[in-house]
Amino acid sequence: MRGNKIQLIDFENLENNEFLVCNQFTIIEKEKNKRPDVVLFVNGLPLVMLELKNPADENATVKKAFTQLQNYKNAIPSLFTYSGILVASDGLDAKAGSLTANWSRFAAWKTVDGEKEGETTTPQLETLIRGMLSKEVLLDLIRNFVVFQKIKHEDIETKQTFIETIKVLAAYHQYWAVRKALVSTRKATLENGDRKAGVVWHTQGSGKSLSMVFYAGKIVLELNNPTMVVITDRNDLDDQLFDTFASSKQLLRQQPMQVSNRGDLKEKLKTAGGGIIFTTIQKFFPEDGGETFDLLSDRKNIIVIADEAHRSQYGFAAKTVYEKDEKGNEIGTKTKYGFAKYLRDALPNASFIGFTGTPIEKEDASTPAVFGEYVDVYDISQAVEDGATVRIFYESRLAKIHLKEEEKAQLDSEVEAITENEESTAAERAKAKWTQLEAIVGHQDRIQTVAKDIVEHFEKRQDVIEGKAMIVTMSRRIAVELYEEIIKLKPQWHSEEKSKGTLKVIMTSNSSDAENWQIHSTTKQERREIADRFKDPSSLLKLVIVRDMWLTGFDAPCLHTMYIDKSMQGHNLMQAIARVNRVFKDKPGGLIVDYIGIAQDLKKALAIYSASGGKGAPTLDQKEAIAAMIEKHEIVEQMFDGFDYKKYFSASISEKMTIILESQEHVLSLENGKNRFVQNVDLLSKAFALSVPSLAAMNIKDEVGFFQAVKARLVKFEPQGTGKSDEEIETAIRQIIDGAVVSDGIIDIFDAAGIKRPDISILSDEFLEEIKGMERKNLALELLKKILNDEIKSRSKKNLIQGRKLSEMLEKAIKKYQNNILTAAQVIDELIKLAKEIHQEDGRFAGSGLSDYEIAFYDALADNDSAKSVLGDDRLRELARVLVERVKSNTSIDWTIKESVQAKLRVLVKRTLRQFGYPPDMELLATENILKQAGMLADEWSE
Repeated sequence: MRGNKIQLIDFENLENNEFLVCNQFTIIEKEKNKRPDVVLFVNGLPLVMLELKNPADENATVKKAFTQLQNYKNAIPSLFTYSGILVASDGLDAKAGSLTANWSRFAAWKTVDGEKEGETTTPQLETLIRGMLSKEVLLDLIRNFVVFQKIKHEDIETKQTFIETIKVLAAYHQYWAVRKALVSTRKATLENGDRKAGVVWHTQGSGKSLSMVFYAGKIVLELNNPTMVVITDRNDLDDQLFDTFASSKQLLRQQPMQVSNRGDLKEKLKTAGGGIIFTTIQKFFPEDGGETFDLLSDRKNIIVIADEAHRSQYGFAAKTVYEKDEKGNEIGTKTKYGFAKYLRDALPNASFIGFTGTPIEKEDASTPAVFGEYVDVYDISQAVEDGATVRIFYESRLAKIHLKEEEKAQLDSEVEAITENEESTAAERAKAKWTQLEAIVGHQDRIQTVAKDIVEHFEKRQDVIEGKAMIVTMSRRIAVELYEEIIKLKPQWHSEEKSKGTLKVIMTSNSSDAENWQIHSTTKQERREIADRFKDPSSLLKLVIVRDMWLTGFDAPCLHTMYIDKSMQGHNLMQAIARVNRVFKDKPGGLIVDYIGIAQDLKKALAIYSASGGKGAPTLDQKEAIAAMIEKHEIVEQMFDGFDYKKYFSASISEKMTIILESQEHVLSLENGKNRFVQNVDLLSKAFALSVPSLAAMNIKDEVGFFQAVKARLVKFEPQGTGKSDEEIETAIRQIIDGAVVSDGIIDIFDAAGIKRPDISILSDEFLEEIKGMERKNLALELLKKILNDEIKSRSKKNLIQGRKLSEMLEKAIKKYQNNILTAAQVIDELIKLAKEIHQEDGRFAGSGLSDYEIAFYDALADNDSAKSVLGDDRLRELARVLVERVKSNTSIDWTIKESVQAKLRVLVKRTLRQFGYPPDMELLATENILKQAGMLADEWSE
């Protein structure tokens, strides 16, 4: 077979592949035995894993299924070598994601055919299986809709940068949009096609750039060696989009090329075929200012992919302009056209497709003329509902203009002097008007006011929500002066080094700029490095000041606040505010803070958006978040009816501990109190984060912190662990109350519960009686659950079989309580019986002379009735002694990761079992139990 390729999957002929679904497929790795719920194999490759929780169990959630998948990744990593898709479900709801996707990136697959969403009465799991996991779609996703990206992270302590590779899987809206775009592209490129492949409108933040990558990857396979020309209207956007494509070259099957100038553009497009070429639209403007652009290629398999399809970039319209000599005298006229016309001159037979994050304005007749009508629409409402983006909230903080009358009069007279000439052009008059406005907005007193307000506002938000902020100014001068005013207030935020500092200015610069502007001068590479720092949540760079850069095409998920002090309109405004709508951990939403008065422009943008068929508002007034916060605060407060929790705020530290536990006991006494309290505190916390630093939020900040403290206590008593990660609400909404009160190192749960810490075993009879006699039964139950769970976990590390048995007993008792079969008092009795059984387990082999190791091996051997009946107790004990001696003497420091040593041990164990006459039908199970038990003791034995 040398020199030949073997295709593991036949993507062209689906039925040539073997599709196999395995339930409870057993994997043994690193001495661990795991059984994922469902594994989908294609030709023996485990491409999809599904973790399914019981829909009848209120504690079995999709999030817990996700957590289980993460645990499998650590326990049995070899199963994930070929992983394409992971699915987490509670039997009804279901979410899918890639191998490296965090919880926020797991999403539902909402349609079977891409045309109609599944009914609300249809389980999400059914829609996902029929839609995403059909043979055709599954293999299409694996082959054409997966890319790998590299993300830079900075270690705050060591200052070292490390790179993480993540696997990105298309969401359902991206997949079906590309499928639709392929159909329209095939039609457009036919011999008699109209060359209009259509417009894909996917709201900003929903993965438009990656949709373009997936589209390009499919087009490479669909057409005969096509050339793709990807067009943007700005250099920084060209760089950003090019980087996205360049990182996906495996999917694209080629290295994209970036055009440097008009000559380079002409050379690259005159080639016979193939390639993905990036250029800005401006490079299609005739160098001589003429009416036509050179013909570059008349091939029909050229696809022009336009990012942000709007009339300012692609019009056909002609206009007459005046030509002037060096002295400014008019010497004639000439005709200019929109860029759409020059594109047609250069590529007359190319087909055009547009991707946009904002709707096409009604007056923009040229956009449909170039691209055709909408192929697919994914609007704000859908994106927020699916969790592809977060909501954007709007807060008005208009900064008053501090301008003396004499200064205003002087400005007016200067403007009049500029515009009094009747022959002044519209451009000159507009420039004069802008200059006047810039002078007013950039007045020193006003800049000082805005700087002070931003610092105070941002610091209050940082107290409760993790992330970063962007400040948008109307000129470079204002950007620099605002930076200087902020640094006066926060000198520690400044650094002249590009790789350091909390605050940076991102703007174009040149050598003629003033001296105090020069520290903000950056090269293209330096801006990329600063962008990487800003995108990295762990980086110390928290704030950037921009004018135009980074307002479109810039993706920083941890950006949660944008301070706007610049007038913007239409799609430019929509694109800018969308910088804060990216999903990040559990970021509840983005916030736009308006200093200049963009409310009317937002309303106009909404009118255009709605008229185009878009649903969902681009922004919501922060008052809505405040109203939601007040509502949830009232609900949580009502749960404390009859209990005075407010005494907490005037109590001493030791008293606070008791009050928190009393509050916990009160919540647990309510019907379904724990779940209701946790759920509503989460909702309150998110609304609170969106409302900060409003007066209403600041008025209840201490109460929110208290509620979070009580919630934290409730969650810590989960018997099986909650799988909590750093993405949960406590990372984004920080504790505002005294940290010492909720610190595990300060609070002693025994002292706080009024129980003396026992000197002897934690499960002594005296201790159990004290637990049983506690007045707070719910607290006693939660405390005993935690203690037993910790005790069982500790024993499980030394004795696999005993730990498994005790865990099952604990889980059974807790389920009886959760299903209302037992009361709190009754389940305490059950748990006390379990505790006493643990005592009895400890005394089973008293006087037998067996060591702890030998007892663990005995339990591994006796884990079936036939072994006991065939060999008898004495013979099993002797077998356990011999196995411990032989296995221990044949282990090495790294034996658990060396397959050769494990194979040798497996043979040794089997031989020993046969020597003692162990039942052959139980030999395999006993061997695996022994090796697992040995693996658990490996660290002790290798010391």
